[in-house]
Amino acid sequence: MVLFMMLAFLFFANINMTYAITPSSDPQYQGIDVSDWQGYIDYSQVRASGIEVVYIKASQGSNIKDPYVDINYENAKANGLKVGFYHFLTATNTEEAEQEAQFFASVISGKEADCKLVMDYEVFGGVSVEESNNIAQVFLESVRRLTNKEVIVYSDLSNARDRFGSNIADNYELWLAYYGDYNDLTNVETSWETWIGIQYTDSGAVAGVSGNVDRDLYTESIFLSDTSEIPATENPNDTINTESVYYTVQSGDTLSAIASRYGTTVQEIVDINNIANPNLIYPGETLRILTNSTIHGSETRGTGSITYTVQRGNTLSQIASSYGVTVNDIVEANNIQNPNLIYPGEKLRITGSTSTTLNPVLQNNYYTVQRGDTLSGIARRYGVTVQYLINLNGISNPNLIYPGQLIKVG
Repeated sequence: MVLFMMLAFLFFANINMTYAITPSSDPQYQGIDVSDWQGYIDYSQVRASGIEVVYIKASQGSNIKDPYVDINYENAKANGLKVGFYHFLTATNTEEAEQEAQFFASVISGKEADCKLVMDYEVFGGVSVEESNNIAQVFLESVRRLTNKEVIVYSDLSNARDRFGSNIADNYELWLAYYGDYNDLTNVETSWETWIGIQYTDSGAVAGVSGNVDRDLYTESIFLSDTSEIPATENPNDTINTESVYYTVQSGDTLSAIASRYGTTVQEIVDINNIANPNLIYPGETLRILTNSTIHGSETRGTGSITYTVQRGNTLSQIASSYGVTVNDIVEANNIQNPNLIYPGEKLRITGSTSTTLNPVLQNNYYTVQRGDTLSGIARRYGVTVQYLINLNGISNPNLIYPGQLIKVG
């Protein structure tokens, strides 16, 4: 009888047990995580602002290399930041998971990571919980085998609780995305008991980064014990969508012509090469160019999200209408105090729900400039002249248009 009463006590005690996720040790390292959405980053300013760690998106799926991975890596390292890499997983079966692991490893081959490699697996489609765990297991094991580096899991609280099982949690540490009070993660039951990274906001402001950026805290466990060069891995695809090349300016060249040739923008070339005057380039000058930088992933941290630069004459209602969201969506995402006061040059994060598809191309006769666009290319697409677009939009310099800029086309 006594034994029965003790067992009954333990049973009911377990029902009311308090679960918690705590840091593996005191979080001590300030960090950010970035991708091509941030564009060119001034890492000297980032470092001066107190950031110590940067996680860089390397790849997505089996064929999308982040256009900025090489530049982000080189500039972050040059400014003394600790660097890690992540891959956005889109596999729907274990064969695709193996291929994505190989692609990820090939993109970061030859680089020296300071932090553990990361699997960002957050979009599952119709894949079952059991199969998604198999996919994750194959990807994680394959990356570890190919790179000889430790790998961890990036997950929000919902997936950490409902999606990933103990087979993952027992072998791979957690970088948790949680935008509430991360010091009070109690009454939470997951397969993990601790986290080694916490992404606590997606709207951080850091000097050197244009627009919002994810902010993170990391514990000592985030760092690799072996920071040697990542071994060479063969790219499983015939081509890579984007690469960094060096171009020698020829007589008669203009930045707009060079940008058009390589599928980039004047502003991107200006930023990457720190050009003071876009109208002054010289024969023999060497420029670093990102080819096909319009190709980027759709990774969105569970929501559709882009950064829009306010243009002269814009209103929040016009911008909201163009992206199929509400004024209140923009106000809340950007903590705007007065919706009637926005300023040219201001950066706004435009975010839709998981059921909303943000169309960054054409809505309500407005076209949103993409990386690589030229005014002449937009004019050809919509059957108008460059001069028509210049007059309609009050454009002062037709060679300078920017990603995110809204251009009325009719």
